[in-house]
Amino acid sequence: MEKSRQKQVLLFYCIESEELARKVADQSDCIQLQSINWRSFDDGFPNLYINNAQDIRGQHVAFLASFSSPGVIFEQLSVIFALPRLFVASFTLVLPFFPTGSFERMEEEGDVATAFTMARILSNIPISRGGPTSLVIYDIHALQERFYFGDHVLPCFETGIPLLKQRLHQLPDAKNVVVAFPDDGAWKRFHKLLDHFPMVICTKVREGDKRIVRIKEGNPAGFHVVIVDDLVQSGGTLIECQKVLAAHGATKVSAYVTHGVFPKCSWERFTHKNDGSENAFSYFWITDSCPLTVKAIGNRAPFEVLSLAGSIADALQI
Repeated sequence: MEKSRQKQVLLFYCIESEELARKVADQSDCIQLQSINWRSFDDGFPNLYINNAQDIRGQHVAFLASFSSPGVIFEQLSVIFALPRLFVASFTLVLPFFPTGSFERMEEEGDVATAFTMARILSNIPISRGGPTSLVIYDIHALQERFYFGDHVLPCFETGIPLLKQRLHQLPDAKNVVVAFPDDGAWKRFHKLLDHFPMVICTKVREGDKRIVRIKEGNPAGFHVVIVDDLVQSGGTLIECQKVLAAHGATKVSAYVTHGVFPKCSWERFTHKNDGSENAFSYFWITDSCPLTVKAIGNRAPFEVLSLAGSIADALQI
């Protein structure tokens, strides 16, 4: 896009997304960082102040959010609901990781589909002078969740897969890479974006009280196999997939997920040990959609962070 046609965007951000926000701003002279005073009253409830509120009138405004825990969502929602009402020309909410996305269905009466709840909350963001809020989300767990949102927001679903493809082409053994999916859901979600790679599809089958990972399609023998999924929590499924792929002859196994959630520091089970034992994963790529994970992992092998900054900067120009 020609610079003369690009819009100037004022980017606000939550505390834990500051590093990513600075990387986004570094991508373009058309993105200017703005600040919020994130304070709390003595009772713990937020005491917030949007700096230069009058100066953002008539401007294109965006907010970079991170709903990493229920405890930080309310203060961010307070800002998200306030910004469009400050006579801004347009408002964009960038929520790289939609945290309740995997809780999108009911299996029995009484289950609460919190993905729908979160979508309803975000659908009530006030309309700005420019119309509905643009909502940018990366690799949402299920594409049908698009229909959970009301008409006051325009969901823009982006993906981190181009970052993975770029990194795979840089590998010394790039021509020997096979992509694997841990289940049919991941295959349906991503196979069209990776269709020029040979593929392996895994599946889970029940044996007694256990669910065992098996290879459903494809042959990993002799290849560097990269497991691809949208997110990781405990990582148990990825570890079982790695064991099966290695047992079937994969020379290397790596993994990519857009969202490294890793509750309770579960990323530690993937780190390379210096005790002479074999390291199961050659590479483990994540994006910076979950800033607290990125900060915790640091530069520990096999992890590499593929930043969404450039993609977010582009999305702010849509």
